[in-house]
Amino acid sequence: MKIAICDDDSLELFHISSILDRYRLEKKVPVKYKTFQSATELLVTMKAMEYEIIFLDILMPGVNGIQTATEIRQANNDVKIIFLTSTPEFAFESYAVKANDYLLKPASPEKLFPILDTLLSEEQNPQEGITLKTKKGIVRILFSNLAFVEVMSKKLYFHLSNGDIREVTASLSEVEDKLLCRSDFIKVHRSYIVNLWQIGTLTPKELVTHAGRTIPVSRLLYAQVREIYMEHLFEVKGVE
Repeated sequence: MKIAICDDDSLELFHISSILDRYRLEKKVPVKYKTFQSATELLVTMKAMEYEIIFLDILMPGVNGIQTATEIRQANNDVKIIFLTSTPEFAFESYAVKANDYLLKPASPEKLFPILDTLLSEEQNPQEGITLKTKKGIVRILFSNLAFVEVMSKKLYFHLSNGDIREVTASLSEVEDKLLCRSDFIKVHRSYIVNLWQIGTLTPKELVTHAGRTIPVSRLLYAQVREIYMEHLFEVKGVE
Protein backbone atom coordinates (compact mmCIF):
# COMPACT_ATOMS: atom_id res chain seq x y z
CA MET A 1 0.00 0.00 0.00
CA LYS A 2 1.30 3.44 -0.99
CA ILE A 3 0.13 5.95 1.60
CA ALA A 4 0.39 9.72 2.00
CA ILE A 5 -0.12 11.38 5.41
CA CYS A 6 -0.84 15.11 5.40
CA ASP A 7 -1.05 17.05 8.68
CA ASP A 8 0.50 20.34 9.78
CA ASP A 9 1.22 18.83 13.22
CA SER A 10 4.59 17.01 13.18
CA LEU A 11 3.67 15.04 16.31
CA GLU A 12 0.51 13.76 14.63
CA LEU A 13 2.54 12.75 11.57
CA PHE A 14 4.87 10.76 13.83
CA HIS A 15 1.88 9.17 15.62
CA ILE A 16 0.19 7.99 12.40
CA SER A 17 3.52 6.81 10.99
CA SER A 18 4.10 4.71 14.11
CA ILE A 19 0.68 3.07 13.74
CA LEU A 20 1.42 2.26 10.09
CA ASP A 21 4.78 0.76 11.06
CA ARG A 22 3.04 -1.43 13.61
CA TYR A 23 0.40 -2.46 11.05
CA ARG A 24 3.08 -3.45 8.56
CA LEU A 25 4.87 -5.63 11.12
CA GLU A 26 1.79 -7.25 12.63
CA LYS A 27 -0.07 -7.85 9.37
CA LYS A 28 3.04 -8.62 7.32
CA VAL A 29 1.89 -6.49 4.38
CA PRO A 30 3.99 -4.06 2.33
CA VAL A 31 3.30 -0.50 3.48
CA LYS A 32 5.13 2.53 2.14
CA TYR A 33 4.25 6.03 3.29
CA LYS A 34 5.36 9.63 2.92
CA THR A 35 4.50 12.52 5.25
CA PHE A 36 3.51 16.06 4.28
CA GLN A 37 3.03 19.11 6.49
CA SER A 38 1.06 21.14 3.95
CA ALA A 39 -1.66 20.43 1.42
CA THR A 40 0.26 22.33 -1.25
CA GLU A 41 3.25 20.02 -0.85
CA LEU A 42 0.99 16.96 -1.14
CA LEU A 43 -0.78 18.21 -4.27
CA VAL A 44 2.50 19.02 -6.02
CA THR A 45 3.92 15.58 -5.22
CA MET A 46 0.75 13.84 -6.45
CA LYS A 47 1.40 15.14 -9.96
CA ALA A 48 4.31 12.71 -10.18
CA MET A 49 3.40 10.06 -7.59
CA GLU A 50 0.19 8.05 -7.21
CA TYR A 51 -1.00 7.06 -3.75
CA GLU A 52 -3.60 4.45 -2.93
CA ILE A 53 -4.53 5.90 0.48
CA ILE A 54 -4.33 9.46 1.81
CA PHE A 55 -4.67 10.37 5.49
CA LEU A 56 -5.70 14.00 5.41
CA ASP A 57 -6.06 16.46 8.27
CA ILE A 58 -9.04 18.77 7.80
CA LEU A 59 -8.01 21.76 9.91
CA MET A 60 -4.80 22.98 8.28
CA PRO A 61 -3.64 26.56 7.63
CA GLY A 62 -3.94 27.78 4.05
CA VAL A 63 -5.59 25.09 1.96
CA ASN A 64 -7.67 22.94 4.32
CA GLY A 65 -8.37 19.23 4.03
CA ILE A 66 -11.79 19.57 2.36
CA GLN A 67 -10.39 21.87 -0.34
CA THR A 68 -7.44 19.51 -0.82
CA ALA A 69 -9.73 16.47 -1.15
CA THR A 70 -11.83 18.32 -3.73
CA GLU A 71 -8.73 18.94 -5.87
CA ILE A 72 -7.61 15.34 -5.46
CA ARG A 73 -11.02 14.03 -6.55
CA GLN A 74 -10.90 16.15 -9.71
CA ALA A 75 -7.79 14.25 -10.79
CA ASN A 76 -8.27 10.85 -9.14
CA ASN A 77 -11.57 9.25 -8.25
CA ASP A 78 -10.06 6.00 -7.00
CA VAL A 79 -7.65 7.06 -4.24
CA LYS A 80 -8.93 6.30 -0.75
CA ILE A 81 -9.24 9.37 1.49
CA ILE A 82 -9.37 9.13 5.27
CA PHE A 83 -9.91 12.39 7.11
CA LEU A 84 -8.16 13.05 10.42
CA THR A 85 -9.65 15.73 12.64
CA SER A 86 -10.27 16.72 16.23
CA THR A 87 -13.89 17.74 15.58
CA PRO A 88 -16.84 15.93 13.95
CA GLU A 89 -18.36 19.12 12.50
CA PHE A 90 -17.01 18.46 8.99
CA ALA A 91 -18.57 15.02 8.63
CA PHE A 92 -21.09 16.19 6.01
CA GLU A 93 -18.40 17.82 3.85
CA SER A 94 -16.33 14.63 4.01
CA TYR A 95 -19.14 12.68 2.33
CA ALA A 96 -19.39 15.30 -0.43
CA VAL A 97 -15.82 14.52 -1.54
CA LYS A 98 -16.40 10.74 -1.24
CA ALA A 99 -14.13 10.22 1.74
CA ASN A 100 -13.75 6.58 2.70
CA ASP A 101 -13.62 7.28 6.41
CA TYR A 102 -13.62 10.04 8.99
CA LEU A 103 -11.37 9.46 11.98
CA LEU A 104 -11.40 11.55 15.13
CA LYS A 105 -8.02 12.27 16.71
CA PRO A 106 -6.20 10.81 18.41
CA ALA A 107 -5.95 7.90 16.02
CA SER A 108 -5.20 4.50 17.55
CA PRO A 109 -4.43 1.01 16.25
CA GLU A 110 -7.87 -0.07 17.49
CA LYS A 111 -9.52 2.56 15.28
CA LEU A 112 -7.15 2.48 12.34
CA PHE A 113 -6.41 -1.23 11.85
CA PRO A 114 -10.01 -2.17 10.86
CA ILE A 115 -10.06 0.67 8.30
CA LEU A 116 -6.79 -0.49 6.79
CA ASP A 117 -8.00 -4.09 6.77
CA THR A 118 -11.08 -3.05 4.77
CA LEU A 119 -9.08 -0.99 2.28
CA LEU A 120 -6.55 -3.80 1.85
CA SER A 121 -9.34 -6.29 1.19
CA GLU A 122 -10.85 -3.99 -1.46
CA GLU A 123 -7.44 -3.63 -3.09
CA GLN A 124 -6.88 -7.38 -3.21
CA ASN A 125 -10.41 -8.09 -4.47
CA PRO A 126 -11.23 -5.19 -6.80
CA GLN A 127 -14.58 -4.93 -8.53
CA GLU A 128 -14.41 -5.38 -12.28
CA GLY A 129 -14.07 -2.20 -14.27
CA ILE A 130 -12.13 -0.24 -16.87
CA THR A 131 -9.37 2.30 -16.23
CA LEU A 132 -9.38 5.43 -18.38
CA LYS A 133 -7.07 8.38 -18.89
CA THR A 134 -9.17 11.56 -19.04
CA LYS A 135 -8.30 15.26 -19.17
CA LYS A 136 -8.77 15.42 -15.40
CA GLY A 137 -6.60 12.41 -14.66
CA ILE A 138 -6.86 8.64 -14.41
CA VAL A 139 -10.26 7.27 -13.39
CA ARG A 140 -11.62 3.76 -12.95
CA ILE A 141 -15.21 3.01 -13.93
CA LEU A 142 -16.93 -0.09 -12.62
CA PHE A 143 -18.73 -2.03 -15.34
CA SER A 144 -21.81 -2.09 -13.11
CA ASN A 145 -21.88 1.74 -13.13
CA LEU A 146 -21.42 2.14 -16.90
CA ALA A 147 -24.67 2.75 -18.80
CA PHE A 148 -23.30 3.18 -22.33
CA VAL A 149 -20.36 4.41 -24.38
CA GLU A 150 -20.81 6.93 -27.16
CA VAL A 151 -18.29 7.97 -29.82
CA MET A 152 -18.50 11.44 -31.34
CA SER A 153 -15.90 13.57 -33.14
CA LYS A 154 -13.02 11.20 -32.30
CA LYS A 155 -13.91 11.29 -28.59
CA LEU A 156 -15.44 8.64 -26.37
CA TYR A 157 -18.06 9.57 -23.80
CA PHE A 158 -18.59 7.10 -20.97
CA HIS A 159 -22.09 7.71 -19.60
CA LEU A 160 -22.51 6.48 -16.04
CA SER A 161 -25.73 5.30 -14.45
CA ASN A 162 -25.69 8.29 -12.06
CA GLY A 163 -25.65 10.77 -14.97
CA ASP A 164 -21.93 11.59 -14.86
CA ILE A 165 -19.95 11.56 -18.12
CA ARG A 166 -16.24 10.79 -18.61
CA GLU A 167 -14.61 12.09 -21.82
CA VAL A 168 -11.68 10.25 -23.43
CA THR A 169 -9.82 10.95 -26.67
CA ALA A 170 -9.88 7.53 -28.34
CA SER A 171 -11.75 5.40 -30.86
CA LEU A 172 -14.52 2.94 -30.01
CA SER A 173 -12.39 0.07 -31.30
CA GLU A 174 -9.88 0.73 -28.51
CA VAL A 175 -12.39 -0.27 -25.81
CA GLU A 176 -14.59 -2.72 -27.74
CA ASP A 177 -12.62 -5.80 -26.74
CA LYS A 178 -12.74 -4.91 -23.04
CA LEU A 179 -16.51 -4.40 -23.12
CA LEU A 180 -17.85 -6.83 -25.72
CA CYS A 181 -16.06 -9.81 -24.20
CA ARG A 182 -18.58 -9.42 -21.38
CA SER A 183 -22.11 -10.79 -21.66
CA ASP A 184 -23.69 -7.60 -20.29
CA PHE A 185 -22.50 -5.22 -23.06
CA ILE A 186 -23.63 -5.08 -26.67
CA LYS A 187 -22.88 -2.93 -29.69
CA VAL A 188 -26.18 -1.50 -30.99
CA HIS A 189 -24.78 1.04 -33.45
CA ARG A 190 -21.40 1.92 -34.92
CA SER A 191 -21.23 4.75 -32.37
CA TYR A 192 -22.72 3.07 -29.26
CA ILE A 193 -22.02 0.19 -26.88
CA VAL A 194 -24.74 -0.29 -24.26
CA ASN A 195 -25.03 -2.09 -20.93
CA LEU A 196 -27.94 -4.57 -21.28
CA TRP A 197 -28.94 -3.89 -17.68
CA GLN A 198 -29.58 -0.25 -18.61
CA ILE A 199 -32.02 -0.88 -21.48
CA GLY A 200 -35.61 0.06 -20.68
CA THR A 201 -37.31 -0.37 -24.06
CA LEU A 202 -36.13 -1.56 -27.47
CA THR A 203 -37.62 -0.85 -30.92
CA PRO A 204 -36.27 -1.48 -34.45
CA LYS A 205 -34.91 2.07 -34.64
CA GLU A 206 -33.89 2.96 -31.09
CA LEU A 207 -33.68 2.00 -27.45
CA VAL A 208 -34.37 4.02 -24.34
CA THR A 209 -32.30 3.56 -21.19
CA HIS A 210 -33.80 3.44 -17.71
CA ALA A 211 -32.50 7.00 -17.27
CA GLY A 212 -34.52 8.14 -20.29
CA ARG A 213 -31.68 8.53 -22.81
CA THR A 214 -32.62 7.61 -26.42
CA ILE A 215 -29.95 5.73 -28.39
CA PRO A 216 -30.18 4.81 -32.09
CA VAL A 217 -30.14 1.14 -33.07
CA SER A 218 -28.57 0.11 -36.36
CA ARG A 219 -30.99 -1.49 -38.83
CA LEU A 220 -28.36 -4.11 -39.64
CA LEU A 221 -27.76 -4.92 -35.98
CA TYR A 222 -31.36 -4.85 -34.72
CA ALA A 223 -32.13 -8.57 -35.14
CA GLN A 224 -28.99 -9.56 -33.23
CA VAL A 225 -29.57 -6.90 -30.57
CA ARG A 226 -33.18 -8.01 -30.06
CA GLU A 227 -32.19 -11.68 -29.76
CA ILE A 228 -29.48 -10.97 -27.19
CA TYR A 229 -31.72 -8.55 -25.27
CA MET A 230 -34.59 -11.09 -25.13
CA GLU A 231 -32.20 -13.77 -23.87
CA HIS A 232 -31.06 -11.33 -21.19
CA LEU A 233 -34.66 -10.60 -20.15
CA PHE A 234 -35.48 -14.30 -20.03
CA GLU A 235 -32.49 -15.05 -17.80
CA VAL A 236 -33.20 -12.13 -15.47
CA LYS A 237 -36.99 -11.98 -15.34
CA GLY A 238 -38.17 -15.21 -16.89
CA VAL A 239 -39.89 -13.39 -19.76
CA GLU A 240 -41.86 -15.73 -22.04
